[in-house]
This record gives sequence, C-alpha cells and structure tokens, in this order.
Amino acid sequence: MERKRAFITGVTGQDGSYLAELLLAKGYEVHGLVRRTSTFNRHNIEHLLHLQGLTPTDEKRFHLHYGDMTDMHSLLSILQKVVPHEIYNLAAQSHVRVSFDIPFYTAFSDAIGVLSLLEAARIVSPNAKIYQASTSELYSGDKRETPQNENTHFRPRSPYGVAKLYGAEIARIYREGYGMYVCNGILFNHESPRRGENFVTRKVVMGAIEVKQGRREFLPLGNLDARRDWGYAPEYMEAAWKMLQQKKPDDYVIATGETHSIRELAELAFHLVGITLTWKGRGRQERGVDAATGKTIVTIDPLYFRPNEVEHLCGDARKARRVLKWRPKTTFKELIRLMVDAELEHFEHHTSHSSMVLS
Repeated sequence: MERKRAFITGVTGQDGSYLAELLLAKGYEVHGLVRRTSTFNRHNIEHLLHLQGLTPTDEKRFHLHYGDMTDMHSLLSILQKVVPHEIYNLAAQSHVRVSFDIPFYTAFSDAIGVLSLLEAARIVSPNAKIYQASTSELYSGDKRETPQNENTHFRPRSPYGVAKLYGAEIARIYREGYGMYVCNGILFNHESPRRGENFVTRKVVMGAIEVKQGRREFLPLGNLDARRDWGYAPEYMEAAWKMLQQKKPDDYVIATGETHSIRELAELAFHLVGITLTWKGRGRQERGVDAATGKTIVTIDPLYFRPNEVEHLCGDARKARRVLKWRPKTTFKELIRLMVDAELEHFEHHTSHSSMVLS
C-alpha cells in the first residue's frame, strides 16, 4: 500500500511542527516548505530532522523544500516533485498587531499566497486534499454575535483578518468552482510552548518568569480586557487532520467554547510562578502590583493596542464535535501551566549549559 504524502507550508512554525509530528506518527511521508534566509529558524523541527537516518536502514520520511508562498513557480515545482495526497497551508504573517505595520506583505503572504497554492494545486495536484488555515480574526468580536460558528457573518477588523478572509473565500470558490477537496479550519486562538515570543500568551508567561527571577522589572501589556478562546495547539492540528479524512470537504470552527481575558492570563501566569497580582488605577493608568511587595510589575503600554480592537472571541465548535468527533482536552489553566513549566525547563537547561561552557 502506498504511503501517504503530505505537504505542509509553515512547517517551522508552532502549528506546522506539531502537524508534522502527528503525520509522521501516523506513517506519512512529510514534506515541508521553508524560506531561504540568512539565519535558520528551525528550532521547532530540529528534533524531527535529528531523528532521520540514525541507522542505515532508516527510511527518511521528513523532507524540506525551499520555496515561498509569494512565488508560484516554486510551489508548482515542489508539488510536481512531491505529488502530495494532502496539502496543509499553515504559512502566514500571523501576528495581528504587526499586520497594521506591514499590511502589504500580510496581503501578499496571507491572501495572494493562498491563491498561488490553490492554483498550483489545481494545475499539478488537483486530486490532493487541501487544508486552509483560517482564523477567528474573520469575526468582528461583537458580543451580540457570540459564540461564533460557521454561519456567523465575517467582519474582520485588521489587515490580517481581511487577508485571511480572502484566503478563506478563495478556498471556498476553488472547492465549489473546480470540485477540489478544500477545507477551511476556522481555528480560534491556540497556544503552546512553541508559540512565538511576540504573541501575548508566550510573552506573558516569559514576562512572569523573568520578573520572578529578577531579570526584568515589569511586563508591559496592551488591552487587559480583550477576551480570547484559547486552546492547545497539538489538539487543533489533530482537528485539521480529521477534516481531510472526511468524505466531503467542509469548513469547521475549532475552539474550546470558553473565553478568558488578558487580565486573567496575567494573573494566572504570575500565580504559577508564586506571585499574587493585584490591580490599581483605571484605564491606561492601571497597573499590576505584586501583593507581597507593592511593586509595580505590569504596566499598560499604548504601543500594544491595536488601531481596531477585537474585544470578544468565543467559538462554537459543535459541528466539529458532531462530524469530526473532535473536542478539546486541555483546559486554559492546564495550558498556561504547561507553558510555564516548559519555559522554566528551557531556562534551567540554558543556564546549566552556559555554566558548563563558562567553566
């Protein structure tokens, strides 16, 4: 029986690395897209690369290919070479706040890049099943429309959301217009220890630890009252895989169905490192204070406010539960504890390694 082949764009990111692990564990041959840069950014997949070729009889099942979502020729070339059964498009400029600073690049990578991949697949791999990573940022965050599901109308509030909306709609058009197997996974926020350091969950976890250890005085944050539906990334990648195992392609919301504020996130992260956080002041003058010492350890910085804020995102994943038999397992508290533990372990390993080098 022929081994299944999968092509993953964004393979070096949080989601791509977890998906590659999942597919390799299921016996797939996995091919990933990487951009050529002067510095390598492959720490999320180094363990997968190091597992290759340990013995002469090992079969190499994890391959990387240079290319770019804005270069359709490279996508055509890779697809012709790989001939994948499944394509997972996870590549994107995925930071919402940054999309206001680089809207053109965000549009090229997150919108036109999707079109390039779909058109390349239509030409050389029309029978491949395709997963398009969509986002809860398609929604406005209006509390009158919560929770959000597959039928909630889209009204994005950022260049990132608009670009992703184009990607979702062009994916639907290729599904309906060409009969291609294309699914949109409308994933709400999903986090892990592999999340980038400039994303709020990882930033808060790292900040709490650094304050506790005296490596920084305070943690600057933006809108404390914004609420998000946070889940655990590996579980969401399992949902992405399940979408491509169905008889018919469709779109699915993937979420936990509960929300927490940035304020709650900060309180929990500091609590897990042994600090009780209390709040003083109002509005942009509000600050988080260490209850034991009275020292200000969280401040409000206007730099981290979005020009357009999405206040409240909460997903309704009943369709995924019914059709995909998928449901989240990791709670919000478990997720943040997992991230704190991983960050502490990383710091201890780095510190001990530095000590060995210096000695």
